[in-house]
Amino acid sequence: MTVSNALTQMKAKNLDKGKYADGRGLWLVKSRKDAGKWILRIVVDGKRREMGLGSWPDVSIAEARESASVARKKLRQGTDPIQDRRTQRLRSNRLTVADAVQGCFEARQAELKGDGNAGRWMSPLSVHVLPKIGNLAIEDVDQHELKRVMEPIWHEKPDTARKAMNRMNLTLKHAAALGLEVDLQAVMKAQALLGKRRHEVKHIPSLPHQDAPAFYNWLCEKPLVSALALRFLILTVARTSEVRFATTAEAASRRRCIA
Repeated sequence: MTVSNALTQMKAKNLDKGKYADGRGLWLVKSRKDAGKWILRIVVDGKRREMGLGSWPDVSIAEARESASVARKKLRQGTDPIQDRRTQRLRSNRLTVADAVQGCFEARQAELKGDGNAGRWMSPLSVHVLPKIGNLAIEDVDQHELKRVMEPIWHEKPDTARKAMNRMNLTLKHAAALGLEVDLQAVMKAQALLGKRRHEVKHIPSLPHQDAPAFYNWLCEKPLVSALALRFLILTVARTSEVRFATTAEAASRRRCIA
């Protein structure tokens, strides 16, 4: 026969440190004689899980039994009560667009060059999206909000707009993985409303080789680190990243090379 309601308030109060079953998976786990917590052991998808139901004695036996009953009912209906509670907490906290973007960025950092510390991944959002809808709940983002945000740069800065929309799409997927009800098609719908981007490719003109000596002499007159770096770049044909991210020791040796 299944044991149920094995504990009483007086019995719980007199018990020493340890784990004590109330029945049907409900346990009182006492860390000391006057303090503890309630744990409900359930099986979700074939795996045993433990669900915290609050601290004792703040949560009484009656309250713990009621919470356990609600959790068991959800389980019978095919709902994971632990995940459901986590989702409800996220909803009550109203995860903002800014928080969702930050969470998405942190989850993807390992995939980005230099862990994304250069700021390139965040830049399109930090400049064009977050100032406008950063405080908006991520669940409230729809195609109309994205259209309003992207309209000013959709044709003027098409590459930036494309990157921003791509990041927002990833952010919405991240929020969906957290269990939030977001519109995963919001970006696609916004793009349909905005239409095709007008973009004329403008190439940056290169310096004619016959003008290079005069340009180099002009750089020599500039007492700037950037001018020194550019002179080194011209003389060595090194990669720009190797010059920009040179260490102090490397920079000193390069300074000697072109002095």
